Amino acid sequence: MQIHEGLSAELVINNPVVTTGTFDGVHLGHQKIINRLNQIADGMGGESVLLSFYPHPRMVLFPDDNEMKLLNTQDEKAALLEKYGIKHLFIIPFTKEFSRTSSLDFVRDVIINKIGTKKLVIGYNHHFGRNRQGSFEQLNELAPLYGFEVEEIPAIDVDSIEVSSTKIRNALLQGDIKNATTYLGHHFTISGKVVKGKQLGRTLNMPTANIEVADKYKLIPAKGIYAVTVKLKNELLKGVMSIGNNPTVNGKAQTIEVNIFDFDKDIYNDYLEVNLVERLRDELKFDSIEELKTQMQKDKEQAQKLLA
Repeated sequence: MQIHEGLSAELVINNPVVTTGTFDGVHLGHQKIINRLNQIADGMGGESVLLSFYPHPRMVLFPDDNEMKLLNTQDEKAALLEKYGIKHLFIIPFTKEFSRTSSLDFVRDVIINKIGTKKLVIGYNHHFGRNRQGSFEQLNELAPLYGFEVEEIPAIDVDSIEVSSTKIRNALLQGDIKNATTYLGHHFTISGKVVKGKQLGRTLNMPTANIEVADKYKLIPAKGIYAVTVKLKNELLKGVMSIGNNPTVNGKAQTIEVNIFDFDKDIYNDYLEVNLVERLRDELKFDSIEELKTQMQKDKEQAQKLLA
């Protein structure tokens, strides 16, 4: 997959089949659009193109919204889009000035003049441009004028519940990993650099990797203990992750720590990709360190069974 920062470069893309949107989470609804995009591109000897935006439009339009969190970092999203077959990812800087671009100007200047779109594929009820004025109906009117085709993907339901990034965020914030995974079509990922912590795990004979998530907009799920898989470079490992404040030892700041099974290498400053498989329990405060050690061993055994 080729990643293009902005729209300044001169490009020649063979029969571009294009979709546009933030695609946060790259969930089942997004995957349905991507699959159709790739299917059309393959059928006409073309290449699939996704026009995305960063920062997320809500961050620019509502800068005081401190509750705004994203399912993916930019790197996580790019990896998922490549996994699902996108050939070109354009990351368009979203600014207040850009937000004032009319839907007509966006179609003419970007979709047609810059990308040379042959077919545009959009999700159900997708709106774009200044004040979200652009719609499927408008695209149908513009298509013959500018020589492209347009197709709308119907809404996708999972157990009669429409899939959306908002529903997935809410599920994760409630610790509902099973539903989040169902809606996503893949495990939710937390990735970051391993940094030095208080090294409490070593004193409990269960060393942990303390993960620093650099992106302040990255959503962190509910506090608790999770069974996880861990990707370290090209190695796939298993473990238990804790999200919380370590209340048994009166911890203050929230940490994200992973105990990787049967692993004791120095991985400080390495990057881990942690995939949440299942939530085991809430974060608890124990009366003693011994009680904590006993529970941690139980957590490990439960996770090993789940991940076997």
